[in-house]
Amino acid sequence: MIDLNEIHKLPTILSNQIAAGEVVERPASVVKELVENSIDANSSEIDVTVENSGLKLIKVVDDGNGIDSSQVQTAFLRHATSKISEQRDLFRVRTLGFRGEALPSISSVANVKMKTSTGSIGTEVEYKGGKLVEQKASESRKGTTVEVASLFYNTPARLKYLSSPNTELAKISDIVNRLALSHPEIAFSFISNGRELLRTSGRGDLLQVLGAIYGVKTVSKMQPIKGKDLDIKVSGFVSLPELTRSSRNYISLILNGRFIRNFPLTKAVIAGYGSKLMIGRFPIAVIKIDADPALIDVNVHPTKQEVRISDEPAIGKLISDAIYDMLRDKQLIPDATRDFKKPFNATPHQFSVSTDEQAKTNPPLFAVDSEPVPTISQTNVTPVVVKSRDDLDSSQINQFDELLKNEPSSVPVFESNPVDISTENQQEGHHNLDQPEQSELVVETGFPHLNYIGQVHGTYLVAETADNMYLVDQHAAQERINYEFYRKQIGEVSDDQQKLLVPIVLDYSTSDFLLISDHMDLLDQLGIHLEQFGQNSFIVREHPMWFKAGQEEDTIKEMIDWILSDHKISVAAFREKTAIMMSCKRAIKANHHLDELQAKALLKRLPECENPYNCPHGRPVLVKFTNEEIEKMFKRIQDPHHTDQEII
Repeated sequence: MIDLNEIHKLPTILSNQIAAGEVVERPASVVKELVENSIDANSSEIDVTVENSGLKLIKVVDDGNGIDSSQVQTAFLRHATSKISEQRDLFRVRTLGFRGEALPSISSVANVKMKTSTGSIGTEVEYKGGKLVEQKASESRKGTTVEVASLFYNTPARLKYLSSPNTELAKISDIVNRLALSHPEIAFSFISNGRELLRTSGRGDLLQVLGAIYGVKTVSKMQPIKGKDLDIKVSGFVSLPELTRSSRNYISLILNGRFIRNFPLTKAVIAGYGSKLMIGRFPIAVIKIDADPALIDVNVHPTKQEVRISDEPAIGKLISDAIYDMLRDKQLIPDATRDFKKPFNATPHQFSVSTDEQAKTNPPLFAVDSEPVPTISQTNVTPVVVKSRDDLDSSQINQFDELLKNEPSSVPVFESNPVDISTENQQEGHHNLDQPEQSELVVETGFPHLNYIGQVHGTYLVAETADNMYLVDQHAAQERINYEFYRKQIGEVSDDQQKLLVPIVLDYSTSDFLLISDHMDLLDQLGIHLEQFGQNSFIVREHPMWFKAGQEEDTIKEMIDWILSDHKISVAAFREKTAIMMSCKRAIKANHHLDELQAKALLKRLPECENPYNCPHGRPVLVKFTNEEIEKMFKRIQDPHHTDQEII
């Protein structure tokens, strides 16, 4: 039993395992440390191979400088390094590693084999649980090969906190991608269970590396940026505002060849776009920063991904200005013809709901992008000139009357998808158009029966009851109606699917592809069936019937973005987000003028909602003005102490 009052030095293996808790969090951490060692060894080619998401095997092969046989065992000692030798070296670090903790930490929690050579006789060593098992001569190929097997075999508690195999593999892929972006002059390959996930040419072409990771379609929308001052140089590629993602994870900051995480500089990237980005959307960017090492302190984080920069605001401004200057000279109007290239769907509406089902499903209101309202046909009619009362009995007037009788009504005819709110009113509207609705409260919700008066600025509906006046936000009102419809539709996924004439192909980076694959069952529950198509792509051949025509691809991408930004999203939260998104997409917008039939139908459907008072985002649907408040505004009600006239 340990005497808690006695201070003693920890055994070497135990201290290395403690250090491993900081340096080796998961398989991706091992890959990062080993590949960074290979980069520091001036390698021109690095091959990474993993099995079982790195838990069974991690193998890194490089063609770097290698380690002399006399120094191999020293490399496995804690704080043994060739990269710094004195205190002042900490303030001019140009390598990725310098602490000498990686190899002893890894070898303390795994079985490690290393083969290395400087070009002469090679050396092979094997460590198990931090102890040297064997050392012998090996082949003389210049470079180093490190194999890490049975990771965390002697620390089983660490295994409990690892994620699913695909998630761990995605994290490894993300590390390799970042390192490849940081060093396009090195040829990288990444293989998992015999399947190649990444290969770069090593020609120093950053755009080629971007294409290998994100795909050719993404690269076509990336633009170069440049900027510099006396001490700092900024370069890289950023996406046009039309190409965005749902999280900041696609912004890569590379400082002197080291991938870092820095929130102020990430904000500077976003600030460079100004108001050109949609709220909640972020660009894809690779920003390379070359700065004097004296301005940077990398010795502040165990994994060295967070650094201190003495001139951070200046670097942020340089990045923002470079992005702003690039966008200022660019034509930012998206290519509209890309939508015309898609096959035209001969069926104008994807589904309809009968009037009898209306009360059950509470479907969304009319589509905003409906067909133009038909007008009176233009028949060739001879102009009629009336100069006196006698001219009213002429044959031309009689002929005109006959033509007019045969013309269709000028009342607008609206589409009936999914349920035509105007058709519903047209059946009763012609008879009750001028009859005010009752102003009693609906018993179920306490929501008033609103009598429509008019519309303000194409955005707000004015309505009244016996005692109050109301302003209704038409977008928020229809968003609430649509939300409750889609929430029900999404919760009752059916087998009804709309086949696509041309399937949708979705391209992702390897890390994203693996994360999506791990959550395909979640997408299946909402009727989105993805099939693997190529290395890092999915194909969609059909979609649920409740998708809005023309927005199928965008809707699927947005739903997948939620999974990528929140790996632990529940089915309930996923359905909630989807219902909110669909309700917003199909709601009428501000500055859209409604006719009387449409406005009355909107007000009639609103009380049927479970919560008619707020839109799905929490904004109010309507506000109330009481008669008393209105009379006070016009000074029709005055306080008693103001009624007496002042005697002069």
